[in-house]
Parts: sequence; C-alpha cells; structure tokens
Amino acid sequence: MAQPTAIGAETAIGTPAPGRAGTVPWLRIVVGVVAAGIALWLPTYYPEDTTTVFAQVFYLAIAAMGLNLLTGFNGQVSIGHGAFFGVGAFTSAILVVDHGWAIEATIPVAAVLAAALGVVIGFPALRVKGLYLALITLGLAVLFPRVTAKFVEGPGGVPLLQPKRGQVASYYPDLLADDQYRYYLCLAIMVVLFVLASNLMRSRAGRAMIAVRDQEVAASTVGVNVAGVKVASFALSAAYAGVAGSLSVLVDRVADAPNPLTYFQRSIEFLIAVVIGGAATITGPLLGAAFLVFIRKRFEGTEAMAPALLGGSLMLVVYVLPDGIVGGYRRLARRVLASRRPSDPATPPPSSGSPPPDHPPTPPDPVADPSPS
Repeated sequence: MAQPTAIGAETAIGTPAPGRAGTVPWLRIVVGVVAAGIALWLPTYYPEDTTTVFAQVFYLAIAAMGLNLLTGFNGQVSIGHGAFFGVGAFTSAILVVDHGWAIEATIPVAAVLAAALGVVIGFPALRVKGLYLALITLGLAVLFPRVTAKFVEGPGGVPLLQPKRGQVASYYPDLLADDQYRYYLCLAIMVVLFVLASNLMRSRAGRAMIAVRDQEVAASTVGVNVAGVKVASFALSAAYAGVAGSLSVLVDRVADAPNPLTYFQRSIEFLIAVVIGGAATITGPLLGAAFLVFIRKRFEGTEAMAPALLGGSLMLVVYVLPDGIVGGYRRLARRVLASRRPSDPATPPPSSGSPPPDHPPTPPDPVADPSPS
C-alpha cells in the first residue's frame, strides 16, 4: 500500500503545506490590528447616538457569547438567558440608584449573582435536555419579571441619572466624554471576555465541554465529570449574560420593566445572534449582534418590520448558511485554498498495485502469485 508523503501527512494533521505556511496567521494579525485601530477610532468620529449603538452591539455580543458557550460549545439549549441578563441589569441599577455605587463596581457583583442563578438552573438541567430544557429556561424568563416587579417604579423600569457630567457614578468622570467612556469600557470588557472564551475552548476544560456536547456517554467513560461540566457551563454562560445586563444599564441608563415579553424577547435576540453569526465560533456572536442591532435601529419605529426581517433573515441563514456567517466564510476559505493548492503533474501519486516510478517494471513470475503483497 502506498505511504503518504511527508507533506500530505503534515497537512492531514493541520500543519500548513509549504508555500502557505504563515499566510493565515499573518492575515489574522493584520486584520486584528486594522480592526483594533478602527474600533479605537470610531467614537472620536461618530456622534454620541452612533457611539451608543456600537456600545449596544458590544454588550449584546457578550450576552450572545455567553449563550454560545452553553448552546454552541456545550450543547445545552436555553431560551431563558434574558433572565440572567435581567439579573445583571437590576443588580447594577439597584446598587447605583439606592446605594450610590459606581457602575463599574457593580459589574462583578452582577456577574456573580447571575452565575449563582445559573448554578441553580444548571442542576435541574442535568436530568433533562433538548426541548424539555428549553421549556425550563423559558419558564425562567417568564418568571423572572414577576419576582423583580417590586423593585421597579413605573412601567419604564429602574431609571438611572441622565449621562451628564458630574452625575454619572463613575471612577473616572473627567477622563472622556460620557458616550466615549461607555463605548471604550464596553469594548474593553467584550475583548477580555472573548479572549477568555477563546482560551477556554483551547484548554482541557473547553475540550471537555465539547466532548460532553458531542458524545456525553463517551466523555463520561474517559473520566469527564459530565455533571460538573454542565453546571459550570451554565454558571459561566449566565455570568456573561449578567455582565451584559450590567453594561446595558451603563449604556441605556435604565433596567427593563418587568414585562415577561421583554426578557423572552431578549432571549430570542441572543439566540438569533448566535445562529446568524455562527454557533460554536468565537467571532460569530459579535457578527450576529452587529446584524441584530443594525436591523433593529434601521427599522426603529416600525413595530412589525424589524421582527419580520429578523425572522426572514434567520430562516435564510439557516437554509443558506447553516453554520452561520463564520461557518460560511470558513467553508468558502477552504474551497479557495483547495483550488489554489499547487499540484505537480510530473509526479502523479502512485496508484495501488503499480510499481514506483523510480524502478522499471519487472516481468511477472509464471509460478508466483501475481497479486501484490
């Protein structure tokens, strides 16, 4: 049987073939540097309203990444992440309004409380999966507004002070304009959390999450603590959503009113962002969040148009790009690289049963078995 060449063996295990080594890493570095430069420049050029929209993209991307860690990488379906988002929002709003905390100091508290609720939901999730787990998380999204109703004054939610200089509870009130400060803070936290998620998926814990998603029984057989991985995934996912909720109070200046549809809608938005951007990817939630906010702002004021476009976009993406935007880009990149891969027609691969090209054919032995050994 013909043996694979050294280049073919390296390519099979993921090492780039000669001529392409370093192309993708350098391209990623260049794209990353350009993206970072644009992200740092944007709030200095655009007005406050546009900068606020970008900040909304960032905190929505954090919430979508949290759901992506649970659903995309761990395989647990949740349509109740709006409740974890609400825990973060109400925690920050109450601490700022009633206790005079700086908004930055409330972010870790919001993350911890949301993670604690994630643990509480994670244990019942050990006994159910699929549709039944989705229904449990849906019940959480519907129940949460009833619990928080007593903390809300009026139908608009818990309002914060308007973002005027000297009234914003911030550790750095004179550093930047309010909209720029909110933008950079949301951007920095999003980058940190996305880097943590990327490193997690490359670690042993991340591989355990993926193993539980793909083959739960096999993962348990090789020593993976399936129950611990599932509960930890719920807690981590909820913490991301809690951070996003806390940042939403910083950006939008209000915690949402206790309307069950509000948190159910939030949960669906997170799910749409994950599906459109690409589940089980790192950059997918950011792309999905950007698309979601663009549609919502573009058709703001038309109550029926934005949901209809989001629903139509979701169906189109599921049909045309089942892996989302990032998955479609990866498939296209693989096809382009495969079409550009150099082939040497002078040395075709040896076929089974034919002698190597360096040796002349030998006459068959009339006595020996003619079949190849």
